[in-house]
Amino acid sequence: MPFFLNPKSRRVLIAVGGGIAAYKVCELVSTLFKSGVEVRVILTKSAQEFITPLTLATLSRHRAYTNDDFWQPIYSRPLHIELGEWADLIVIAPLTANTLAKLAYGMADNLLTNTVLASTCPVLLAPAMNTDMWEQVAVQRNWLQLLTDVRFYGIGTGSGLLACDRIGAGRMAEPAEIFVYIQSLLHTQGTRDLAGKQVLISTGGTREYLDPVRFIGNPSTGKMGLALAQAALHRGAKVILVHCPASWDVPLGVEAIEVVSADQMQQVMLERLANADIIVMSAAVADVKPKEYSTEKLPKRSLPENLPLAPVPDIVAEIGNRKQPHQLLIGFAAQTGDIITPAREKLQRKKLDAIVANPIDKVDSGFGSDNNQAVLLDMSGREVEIAACSKLEMAHYLFDFIIR
Repeated sequence: MPFFLNPKSRRVLIAVGGGIAAYKVCELVSTLFKSGVEVRVILTKSAQEFITPLTLATLSRHRAYTNDDFWQPIYSRPLHIELGEWADLIVIAPLTANTLAKLAYGMADNLLTNTVLASTCPVLLAPAMNTDMWEQVAVQRNWLQLLTDVRFYGIGTGSGLLACDRIGAGRMAEPAEIFVYIQSLLHTQGTRDLAGKQVLISTGGTREYLDPVRFIGNPSTGKMGLALAQAALHRGAKVILVHCPASWDVPLGVEAIEVVSADQMQQVMLERLANADIIVMSAAVADVKPKEYSTEKLPKRSLPENLPLAPVPDIVAEIGNRKQPHQLLIGFAAQTGDIITPAREKLQRKKLDAIVANPIDKVDSGFGSDNNQAVLLDMSGREVEIAACSKLEMAHYLFDFIIR
């Protein structure tokens, strides 16, 4: 079960709009509660046509509020004031075209909109609607206008089969993706400290093929780079993720480029290097590759007893030689045993600004795990140990480290 970075900021108000995607909010509320978050829920009148207050009250272990509760005398202070002051974060999911328009123009005619205006915390918006509705000029104008307010964060819509049988944009982000964004905002408290920055990240394990089915590789799944991309995106950066084949979905809003080999990764990284402000090399790049490649699968009897090998490009070293003074280059050192000595040597030799030394011989850490632990080092001599935590938390700790 993931735990949050800032234990003092764990109060989340979920505001449910009237759309079929409201059913997905059940999973989100349940996940938040299981994570130790205090959850309160508001439902609009139209939201109750899709899901009941009883359902969300049961999942959140607290009464779910509706417009009928708005001005009831049982509350010592107006409910929208109490809820607005209570929340560390407000999440509106699904955000309908109607609620979007009201928020864009500062209208307040129900409990949800009054609570937003009576609060000062960050607000995460997860829109959901029919493709034609989402693409209307007026809706896009309201969306872009609202996002100019520093309080509001938007998680874009996905594409797919909608409830209207239309295939296109307008699908609400999945609960898991919204949950990750919530984790990030509770850590940063809405600070966009990477706004205006471009972050270039490599991740996953490269594959160096001997023939169409056999390759030299490693167990890296790319989860650390995925977490880095999510954290950077949520802190306001433009993110380019260069990744090897992976089983996870690319976050909405991240530009992803898939590669396979070290040669391909080098080509893409160097092509995108000039515009990057921060480069994070979290990929597990192979050290060698088969000297010769067969375009057809080799019969078992034809496999060489001694496989001739050739070196692959040293991507980190190449970037270290090319990077400009304003650019930050961060490397990773996956080690067993003593992780500090080789990491500090790599920091100097590869001309890095900082390095993440993480043990791969610890339980539930390193390759394939959802968690990690590390020691962060930089050229000034700083050395910060990060205890076992989720990879998203590790990503935020790393950005905290390099920004400071």
